[in-house]
Amino acid sequence: MANLTDLLREYGVLIVFLTVLVEQIGLPIPAYPVLIVAGALAVDGPLHGPLALAFALLACLISDYFWFRAGRAYGKRILRVLCRISLNPDVCVSQTEDNFARYGAKSLIVAKFVPGFNTVAPPLAGAMGTSTPRFLAYTLAGGLLWSGTGLAIGGYFHTSVDDVLELLSTMGSTALSVLGLLLAAFILLKYVERRRFQRGMQLERVSIGELADLIAHGHDPLLVDARSATAQQLEAPIPGAVLFHGTPLAELVAGLDKDRHIVVYCSCPNDVSAAAVAKQFQAQGFHRARPLQGGLDAWNAHVTQSSRTTIENAGQTA
Repeated sequence: MANLTDLLREYGVLIVFLTVLVEQIGLPIPAYPVLIVAGALAVDGPLHGPLALAFALLACLISDYFWFRAGRAYGKRILRVLCRISLNPDVCVSQTEDNFARYGAKSLIVAKFVPGFNTVAPPLAGAMGTSTPRFLAYTLAGGLLWSGTGLAIGGYFHTSVDDVLELLSTMGSTALSVLGLLLAAFILLKYVERRRFQRGMQLERVSIGELADLIAHGHDPLLVDARSATAQQLEAPIPGAVLFHGTPLAELVAGLDKDRHIVVYCSCPNDVSAAAVAKQFQAQGFHRARPLQGGLDAWNAHVTQSSRTTIENAGQTA
């Protein structure tokens, strides 16, 4: 097997393109070290720096535009898909959604430097209705800044990088095995981190049937919307629900009976945002605070089914 250095020297531009594309699609492949190595090889080696930059930018553009169109076509649903496949602890995309809403499409310029945000920002831009020319302008600027910075770092520190490559070249195929093990360890670490986070959010859920019974029997449960402000713009909250984000918890609980049922919902996989907020209520002594199992999707499905049943019953009566 060719040693790692020869592989990089012979297929450097192709490797740059593929690693950047795979990372920007959302898989946990660290592309930035490859850009740094490419920058070092471009100083006095066979790799052509401007060509590496062009291919890295092309990979960014392909990935970003794919997610942008997906966000435009599927809106909130594509964000849920990203949340499910992400290895990062998923408080969903609440913070990134609000960051995008705060700074708009301009945030695409620095999105690639922020872990997690780099994958979520393009579909958010599509879901929030950013125009295609505006999106392309900002995402190209962001891709150029991100890729160019990586290549420039490699070029500036090329002597040190060359020493590392020389060491790897003496290891031959062993270097590839070592790097593969390091990548596997990184993925395992992120997976374990996510599982630990999810275990911390294991609270008793309230089912949509239980919630319907509470409402029907006059218990007047307090519904709390734990979604981000951006998510609330994309999809209407449950009628009568209190919006958690932007309202101090002390203000929400002021004068509230601590025996009252509190049902917190979100639109995240595993209801993690709702569970996190329910924990805050429980810490204040509201022991009946629970996350809604299935979140807003479960509520919408229940409303749709109830409406269908009402129509069918009316038809039978007529």
